Amino acid sequence: MTVIFDDGTDIYRARQLVSERIQSVRATLPEGVSPELGSIATGLGEIYMYILSAEPGALTEYGARYTAMDLRTLNDWVVLPQLRTVEGVTEVNTIGGFKKEIHILPDPAALAGFDLTLDDIIGAVEANNANTGAGYIERHGEQNLIRVPGQANSLDDLRNITVKDTGAFGIRLSDVAEITIGEELRTGAATQNGEEVILGTAFMLVGENSRTVSVAVDERVDEIRPGLPDGVQITPVYNRTTLVDATIATVEKNLAEGALLVILVLFLLLGNIRAITGMVENNVSGNLMSLGALDFGLIVDGAVIIVENCLRRFAEKQGSLGRLLTREERFSLAAEASSEVIKPSIFGVIIITVVYFPIFALTGIEGKMFHPMAFTVVLALTSALILSLTFVPAAVALIVRGKVTEKESRLMRGAKWLYRPALSFALRVRYAIVIGAVALVGIGGWEATKLGSEFIPNLDEGDIALHALRIPGTSLTQAIEMQEMLEARIVQVPEVERVFAKIGTPEIATDPVPPSVADTFVIMKPRKEWPDPRKPKSQLVSELQAVVEQIPGSKYELTQPIEMRFNELISGVRADVAVKIYGDDLETLEAIADRIQEIVTGTAGSADVQREQVTGLPILSIRPDRDALARYGLNVGDIQAVAATALGGQVAGRFFEGDRRFDIVVRFPEYLRTDVVAIQRLPVPLPEGRRSGDGVMFVPLSEVASVDIAPGPNQVSRENGKRKLVVTSNVRGRDLGSFITELQDRVSDGADLPAGYWIEYGGTYEQLVSASQRLSVVVPIALLMIFGLLLMLFGTLRDAAIVFSGVPLALTGGVAALALRDMPFSISAGVGFIALSGVAVLNGVVMLSFIRQRRERGEALDEAIYEGALQRLRPVLMTALVASLGFIPMAFNVGLGSEVQRPLATVVIGGIFSSTLLTLLVLPALYRIVHGGEKSSRREPLLADEPVPAE
Repeated sequence: MTVIFDDGTDIYRARQLVSERIQSVRATLPEGVSPELGSIATGLGEIYMYILSAEPGALTEYGARYTAMDLRTLNDWVVLPQLRTVEGVTEVNTIGGFKKEIHILPDPAALAGFDLTLDDIIGAVEANNANTGAGYIERHGEQNLIRVPGQANSLDDLRNITVKDTGAFGIRLSDVAEITIGEELRTGAATQNGEEVILGTAFMLVGENSRTVSVAVDERVDEIRPGLPDGVQITPVYNRTTLVDATIATVEKNLAEGALLVILVLFLLLGNIRAITGMVENNVSGNLMSLGALDFGLIVDGAVIIVENCLRRFAEKQGSLGRLLTREERFSLAAEASSEVIKPSIFGVIIITVVYFPIFALTGIEGKMFHPMAFTVVLALTSALILSLTFVPAAVALIVRGKVTEKESRLMRGAKWLYRPALSFALRVRYAIVIGAVALVGIGGWEATKLGSEFIPNLDEGDIALHALRIPGTSLTQAIEMQEMLEARIVQVPEVERVFAKIGTPEIATDPVPPSVADTFVIMKPRKEWPDPRKPKSQLVSELQAVVEQIPGSKYELTQPIEMRFNELISGVRADVAVKIYGDDLETLEAIADRIQEIVTGTAGSADVQREQVTGLPILSIRPDRDALARYGLNVGDIQAVAATALGGQVAGRFFEGDRRFDIVVRFPEYLRTDVVAIQRLPVPLPEGRRSGDGVMFVPLSEVASVDIAPGPNQVSRENGKRKLVVTSNVRGRDLGSFITELQDRVSDGADLPAGYWIEYGGTYEQLVSASQRLSVVVPIALLMIFGLLLMLFGTLRDAAIVFSGVPLALTGGVAALALRDMPFSISAGVGFIALSGVAVLNGVVMLSFIRQRRERGEALDEAIYEGALQRLRPVLMTALVASLGFIPMAFNVGLGSEVQRPLATVVIGGIFSSTLLTLLVLPALYRIVHGGEKSSRREPLLADEPVPAE
């Protein structure tokens, strides 16, 4: 039973509320049903798995080969007590092997011969296997505690228990039953590479750091290993640290390459290595999203503008004075140069910061993913702004002491050589330029509707999870044999390192499934060990799908370990898409599900289509005959008690070996439990008044009940008190949004639902819709805030609108970049569009501010536009290049974790490209159109072929 609370609910308070509700209904539950709360872990808490196994030929201390029971006992009483004490671990769950039990196996004929019942056996064991305290006595000044030890110390002690005294002799337990070491009736098993093993899973406490806890568990495993008997191995098979370290390595590579590219661009465009020192320092720790969000280009944008203007003013001043500047002159000039651009610099960085605020409005899974990113970027930009206004001007004044010339780098001279004619052309045909920009925005909007959509790109975890579904009713023994065949085939794939599986339900039923279901984990070798290291993961998955489909008797779903649990948390199923059908009648639900399964299978992009098996489970039913019961004076409960004890077993006490304790279970021998004819002959004791003479009379079970095997319900799922049946599918080779849209249309046309039945769609699509709806509200608010800041900066609606026009053209570039790379829209890309809005505005602020400054000094309109644009070319190119190049490693890296970052970086790079074109060409043309009617006192130069004035 799963209870889902609102995000942010205190987990301990929630558990207390659930516990109180359970207590209120406990009295109404059937006898023997005792609900318990699960461990304090999330569905993604499986952070570490290990296997306990014995080497071939290894012997126990008694000289026998290790059995599955020996290994399970060693795990339960040596390994688990040590792992459960690791800080951050809430539970260690075990599956596989056999839990050791002491079995008392009565002989039905002997019981009948001595007029004994199963209750007599249980009562005798309980009365002869306990220690008792009897207070204390004071004697010779001492206090002596009194105890009467009565626990059985050996199997012989149990065998010698007297069950009944006939008056002539006593009947011992060994006279009517076999006492032996036996195995539990287990509900699950574990295998590895085609052999049965013991598998343990460590669960992380809610709120802990997965890497920290998994490292601590691994260290404890290393400490446990030397204390194990010779020949017994404990081997980690899944460690969350591996994935975390791999994604962090990807981020570190992105950061290092991005920082180097930014430094290179600054050096090439500024031409002065002294000016770069101290620009790209940051010390932020975090996760894939928080670290991956850092773009050193964005961080240094404000400093770039200030440094560039300081160097330009230093060169001008030195040229006019004909000498080097004194310390006081450098500091004074640095302050003056900084003040010239401080306003656009401050507003530009503030605008970039503001656009990240909508990310804080995201909730649920998308909120947990992107909040660290937004927090890190805002913190970094705020720190960078403070440094650019304080440290950077002071550092320039202190460090740049020598001669600073106005001589530009070859790169900048080449850029200006190309930019002059392009700018002149743009100003001459300004209306065509603006109309073309508007047309591009329209085309971009149309292209955006064809992108498709998904929630978040799947993170390549490196490993594969394979969900094997077999025929309902498949026995655990048969399932193990089928699983061993499957694993023996999978392990032959050259890219596979090992295969292990959990079949059925583990000891603690955190994930209850029947023996016909197996979670198979395919652990891959490092890519460098693959025959073809460049083979795409999708191709490997297709090849693996073809391999497993050669093994008959099963259906398969291929996903990834974390992705599987992630989907299960979102919609209760392990696939990408869940079609939930609600109604009352199971047969009607099954008929509807069959139709929908055909529709899903026929939809392009569907893979691993399955539906819940609600029927078909073979059930051995013992159905009481109430008329016969009345004739013999029996109750239904008498029949149920006999069947429960004889077939299922009843615990009659505990057997101790040192600090280890094992259940003493009374049940019939296995050969009787599996024989339907023998079950029909089970002796049912008659009530006291129906006995003949002084002996106990029995009646065969077949006299008072029918015993048959027939198909029954396999499972009944409910949600919010209503029966449901789910059809699931993974999506491959297509975006999730368009798949769901087509599927909804096809189901609506072909499902033909009767009255009282309805359909809902689950999976990650729900999160996409939720996040998109929230962004559709908060993003316009953020854009209004940006426009408000521009209005504060420029003081006029016209100039604010001119700069703000950069946003739609920048978004057009982002859409084009996604389309060129065949990427659908996702929340990750949406966050990229949010970030892009701020970057697009920054360059427009720099350009327009300088044009306005020249006009305020009295320059003519065309001269101010032309000269101002040329003079701002270097800072515009620098801010654009450092911002985009800082994202390039993120956009093209293929390491683990890069999938989530790639859409974000792609959007920003494409958008900055189109935004830069806007700033350099469209913005001057638009400014000329808007302000063209203003009068000027000076001659308007040059928009045709007049010579360009000297700079």
